[in-house]
Amino acid sequence: MDAFYASVELRRRPELKGKPVVVCGSGPRAVVTTASYEARKLAGIHSAMPAAIARRRLPDAVYLPPDFNAYREASRQVMGILRANAETVEVVGLDEAYLDLSGMFAPKAAMRRIATEIREATGLTCSVGISENRLLAKITSELGKPAGLVVLSRQEALERFAADPPGLVPGIGPKTVVKLERMGIRTLADLGSHDPATLERAFGPRMGHWLAARARFEDATPISAEREIRSQSAETTFDVDVADQAEMADHVATLSKELCRRLRSRRLEGRTIGIKVRLDDWTNVTRAHTVDAPTNDPDVVTPVALDLLRAYAPPRPVRLLGVRVAGFAQEEKAPEPAAEAAQLRLTVAD
Repeated sequence: MDAFYASVELRRRPELKGKPVVVCGSGPRAVVTTASYEARKLAGIHSAMPAAIARRRLPDAVYLPPDFNAYREASRQVMGILRANAETVEVVGLDEAYLDLSGMFAPKAAMRRIATEIREATGLTCSVGISENRLLAKITSELGKPAGLVVLSRQEALERFAADPPGLVPGIGPKTVVKLERMGIRTLADLGSHDPATLERAFGPRMGHWLAARARFEDATPISAEREIRSQSAETTFDVDVADQAEMADHVATLSKELCRRLRSRRLEGRTIGIKVRLDDWTNVTRAHTVDAPTNDPDVVTPVALDLLRAYAPPRPVRLLGVRVAGFAQEEKAPEPAAEAAQLRLTVAD
């Protein structure tokens, strides 16, 4: 979906259309949830940017607090339309999904029709990328934003993106890019032609092989209506660092109850209970404990999380706390099970 959260806000505030709109929290450590294309073009504001930086760059923009109930409802409408028109739909977020188009006649025309149906039913636009695997579908969907539809083969992508930096590829983060640059690898063409053995020595066998494959835009990950859920978490970032241990414990208890509420709503139970602590110097610490039986009971999760917190006893003030449950006994099922995906892929992304 195109600038999804901002677009939902503009749908109910049409007087703001054409203006730079930023959806973000109001606290000193809030980050941008999303920004309208006007805000992106005027000041380079983007998702995950600190809200304080966005406000400095564009003080005259319209800043709105996020309303996730409204976004979830809009997402349900969009995903319902996708499921009504495609056999296999893998939802990967409120605003993004992959579709298997291998059994569709004239997939490009079909996706134009689906995008029109979404726009007419919801007032929202989406950008569509059609390619032969998930990785390329996601990258391709970015090329036509907003409201575009682009078809790109792997061979075309190899030619088109040869001179682009490796960071173009989802999953290749800034630290990896820096390490690659130190090795003299500055473009995807450089990465694709680099000796695989050298990459494996530098990054390890698994990561080295993955990087080489990604440089060639290879991705065998199937599309499935069922998504494996590895863990669920709830966390909070404080506007002011917390130093009091009792206050930390109160926050962990609240997070545990909220997490268990979500787990019960999705019929998930896990055996591994963990905490995440980010200190005021940005040190991140995790601790975990595995219980005998899968659970989503706050009377089980909360004491374990509190014991982990007490055992760690943060030595410095804390800027973030989180609670996590993993090791699920069963995975959440998508509403409409569908056949296993084949070859032609599409993504609809923010």
